[in-house]
Amino acid sequence: MPLRSDLAGRVSVISSRLEEAYPGSASALCALHHANPYELLVATILSAQCTDERVNLVLPALFARYPGPADLAAAEESELEELIRSTGFFRSKARNLTGMAQGLMERFDGVVPRRREELVSLPGVGRKTANVVLSVAYGAPGLPVDTHVLRLSKLLGLTTSGDPVKAEADLCALLEEKEWGVFSIRLILHGRSVCIARRPRCDACVLADVCPSAFLGAPRGPLRAKKVATPSS
Repeated sequence: MPLRSDLAGRVSVISSRLEEAYPGSASALCALHHANPYELLVATILSAQCTDERVNLVLPALFARYPGPADLAAAEESELEELIRSTGFFRSKARNLTGMAQGLMERFDGVVPRRREELVSLPGVGRKTANVVLSVAYGAPGLPVDTHVLRLSKLLGLTTSGDPVKAEADLCALLEEKEWGVFSIRLILHGRSVCIARRPRCDACVLADVCPSAFLGAPRGPLRAKKVATPSS
């Protein structure tokens, strides 16, 4: 089946197939364990340069010790560092966590804000982290662009930019606001399980027939991906 030249139509097919492969809301699909926006914000800060699985291992003890922003804001740095040591870069993460919590207490009455501009004003909170909180915790428009999202969106021909902010803008222009967050998470899940950076499994990918880069992952011979009927424009 030839690749679709209509980018908007191709995005619709990609989104539909990813939804079938990874059903559920952004909140349900989020791999970081959390019970509220504060816990998600903490977990996302910890996830920098660390796997979600590792972060999830430290969260129970961390939240038992610091159940809310006020507790975290008053944390002893050395104690906090020990609790999060296994996530890597634990000293800078500890500073960011206490600074973030202090910012929440001093400027937002201990409540995680719902505006991106306010979120990124907190220590350790960049645009990607803010978009995670917005889309997952609040169901608001936000499209986090991590390494998986950037890599897959380029392979799929949805952006040509290697800059996360520009790639985010390109993706947002192609999708409805309600799809932003969940589309990002589905790309992440697909990047972890199928379109793996060092060994992409194009033969098992539901997007292979609409992906300009599909043959890059074929180890030998013709593409063996199962073709799924693509609706006409």
